[in-house]
Amino acid sequence: MGITLKGDQKITAVPSTKSKSLRVNLNAHIYGTFAEIGAGQETVRNFFRAGGASGTIAKAMSAYDKDFSDAIYGVESDNRYVTEPRLKTMLSHEIELIEERLSRKKHPDKLFFSYANTVATINFSKKFKGHGWVGVRFQLDPLEEYNEIVLHLRFKETDARLQQETLGILGVNLIYGAFYMNDNPKELVKSFYDNLSKDQLEIDMVNFSGPRFMYVDNRLMSLQLVKNGMTNAVMFDSDGHNLLPAQVLYKKNILALRGSFRPVTKVNMDMFEKSKELFFSERKVDPKNSQIIFEITLANLRAEGEINERDFLDRAELLCSLGQSVMITNFQEYYKLVEYFSEFTKERMALAMGVYNLIQIFDEKYYRNVSGGILEAFGKLFYRDLKVYMYPYKDEETGEYITSENLKVHPRTKELYKFFKHNGKLIDIKDYNPEILHIFSRRVLKMIHNNQAGWEKMLPEGIAELIKKDRLFGYIRRKKAVK
Repeated sequence: MGITLKGDQKITAVPSTKSKSLRVNLNAHIYGTFAEIGAGQETVRNFFRAGGASGTIAKAMSAYDKDFSDAIYGVESDNRYVTEPRLKTMLSHEIELIEERLSRKKHPDKLFFSYANTVATINFSKKFKGHGWVGVRFQLDPLEEYNEIVLHLRFKETDARLQQETLGILGVNLIYGAFYMNDNPKELVKSFYDNLSKDQLEIDMVNFSGPRFMYVDNRLMSLQLVKNGMTNAVMFDSDGHNLLPAQVLYKKNILALRGSFRPVTKVNMDMFEKSKELFFSERKVDPKNSQIIFEITLANLRAEGEINERDFLDRAELLCSLGQSVMITNFQEYYKLVEYFSEFTKERMALAMGVYNLIQIFDEKYYRNVSGGILEAFGKLFYRDLKVYMYPYKDEETGEYITSENLKVHPRTKELYKFFKHNGKLIDIKDYNPEILHIFSRRVLKMIHNNQAGWEKMLPEGIAELIKKDRLFGYIRRKKAVK
């Protein structure tokens, strides 16, 4: 791996796809199989071409025919092929065959692996660009359990041959990273794009598992995907498992609540409960086919400069403890978030927000980079029959409750505001709890940092105990709190 100098900064050159393949091939201990479905045998081709592949490749196969694929790997419960369960079945099946067919006594030092992908490339009409699942199961010690890295990709190129080549390079990066970069998962994730560009593919989910990744928090790996510009949105469930947004949101009714949740307060949860009641009371909304999301933007995570990963995990920990699904996005403007949801569903969508966020929506300065300005943004925001549930604000000086009825927006957008208000797009949350409107996350956070008494009462049940137990948000236990 070459190193060049630029001033006082050292820049490490990215190894080529061929050099990565050759390094794996020349490692006498690495030995495994390749099973690729849907886009040719593009990954294994790189290893064959690099030379020295006979010591690495036990078998390469491509079960293109569905009947043959089912005969080898079994039939999936949903009868689909480009899915995570299918990929995991392939990885497990191939590893079992290696263990069954090769004697450990004869090969005591071999590090077995199985690489697999199941992919759908661009269709003939070019309306569907394609996507796929890619994974590797591997050992780093012959006596150790297997590790696994699984990711999902969405193709951006509009040519099937180019997509195949892209997939092949990604496969090499994944295998190389698994064996030579496993001690630094963040850099491993970055390396997925070695010799590739973000114009070629999007990676919107990744999961690490196994003994060598016991310390890896997959939520943090999700954050890396958005932070590195590999995707615009990632999602994880209440157990902290990374989810594929396209899968979770497909044909669902969606209610999204945006906030800092630093920490999550009684106001956040009151907004959640009341907006959920309003959303589920909609005639077109089936609660069984609905997804509620707590969304945090990358801009919010960067509010104080560089992203503090510990702070991010603290927020995620509390939301997950409340049983919520969390989404991290790169969509600072609400209309972009709605556009993203619209890729996966045509069902009802709603946003729940406080007064300040609603004022920002009607502020023209946020749409200076949009060719059609605020009108174009609003066309994208509301064309899907979107509704906004507005949570009130209490003016501490006047004691007045600010709702959609007395909210003041800029004079230039006043008529636009009236139009959406009178057409039922803006709905007040009326049965709120007036006793908690003085609570703000930033105030609670300041009290935690200053060890002031009383912040515990501002949070949902069990949250204060969790903050204290795990010392989240810089909490330090002291003998006596300041009153």
